[in-house]
Amino acid sequence: MDIFNESKPLNALLVGVQLPKVSDQETEGSLAELARLVTTLGYNVVGQTSQKRSSQRGATVLGDGKLKDVATWTGGTGVVGPMIVKKKHKAALRFKNNEEEDDDDEIGFDEDFEFEEPTEPEEWEKTAPPQAKAQIVIFDCDLSPSQLRNLESALGVPVLDRTGVIIEIFSRHARTKAARLQVEIARLTYVAPRLRETSGGEDRQGGGIGGKGAGETSIELDRRKIRDRVKELKKELADIAQEQDLRRARRGQEISVALVGYTNAGKSSLMRALTGSEVLVADKLFATLDTTVRMLYPESRPKILISDTVGFIKKLPHDLVASFKSTLDEALSASLLLYVVDCSDPTFHSQLAVTRSVLAEVGAGEIESLLVLNKVDRLNSEELQTLKSEFPDAVFMSSLNPEDVASLRLRLIKHFENAMVDQDLFIPYDVQGAIGEIRGKIRVLNESYDHRGVTLKVRAHAEDIARIRTRYGI
Repeated sequence: MDIFNESKPLNALLVGVQLPKVSDQETEGSLAELARLVTTLGYNVVGQTSQKRSSQRGATVLGDGKLKDVATWTGGTGVVGPMIVKKKHKAALRFKNNEEEDDDDEIGFDEDFEFEEPTEPEEWEKTAPPQAKAQIVIFDCDLSPSQLRNLESALGVPVLDRTGVIIEIFSRHARTKAARLQVEIARLTYVAPRLRETSGGEDRQGGGIGGKGAGETSIELDRRKIRDRVKELKKELADIAQEQDLRRARRGQEISVALVGYTNAGKSSLMRALTGSEVLVADKLFATLDTTVRMLYPESRPKILISDTVGFIKKLPHDLVASFKSTLDEALSASLLLYVVDCSDPTFHSQLAVTRSVLAEVGAGEIESLLVLNKVDRLNSEELQTLKSEFPDAVFMSSLNPEDVASLRLRLIKHFENAMVDQDLFIPYDVQGAIGEIRGKIRVLNESYDHRGVTLKVRAHAEDIARIRTRYGI
């Protein structure tokens, strides 16, 4: 069954695993976020449950009692069946001769099967009777290949983990070639160890006396194809990244601001408000995967470029972080980072911590930044006052309020002007092109004329002024 291409939305049951030192509030918040991810995929969330466990290393992650409880939602047995059937090699069968007949198949355990270490007596609460049957179960953690197989055997329905959900959302929202390549690399890396051996999966080449030995099984061949495909995709991505580096190098002389933050924090809405561009705005997780660069509008002198970047999320798969490094490089080359936060979300402190952690992972943690607490229109006056006391240097705004957007625009301009100097430039009338370039790239505060030429009072970075003087000899 293709769980991602069903014409009718599937009913999904969400399952969380609460580890030691993880609070009930954190577990509930993570499950609520998973519900939004699952809804973004188009599933109907019919219920959720969780269990406290000492680790996630068990063969089924859950305890036996909890597993049977979850199975009441799916109609499964709640018991793990035999693992996989390993067929004896054809060469071995030739030497059976008149041996006692026995079954050609023998039961074996999968190579990545994990035996659960003895733990304290299981603690779990029975969930309320299901109102609707779950057709898929989604875990709020990463599952190993053997855990996935065990759970599907016990529950009788497809099982997904959090990483699988995020990768599928990424694959649906990727639009540019670079984003599609990045997602495909992450997807194949995720899928490779989870390939299942089909019932007809035999060696592609037989062995025997004088033979070449056992050939590749179908699953080995599929994995090799995936490795070759990933290598090919990485080469394509490297070529695109080189082009992006060249474009960033051309913009190296210009001021740039990168919007970074948690997914659905309002970065794209703020991007549209600051630049007047028609970037995609949607109340969905990971609606934006492609970096967009536009000029601040109304245009300033010197120009300020605004870039929108991919959002972050808790438990973001490392493969995705690595794959999207070329996209996050936009943040690395920025003059200023705007940490956009949805301050109406009760978990925004942890979301901000995730953003800082991911940016530090790609080397952008030391870049100058400004905290923007967005969506203040959803707070009451008491909540707003509390946040202002906690974050006195932050920008409090709503990207839907034109006055707030105009105020942020002025703050950005003033931020960069603090590092600028005021100087007078005298341009004789016989110097061609200088006045046009100065007005196009530098802020002119005042200008005066006499019989010899024009005197412009400008505000700019000292190196930009020196560059103009050298170029035109003024």
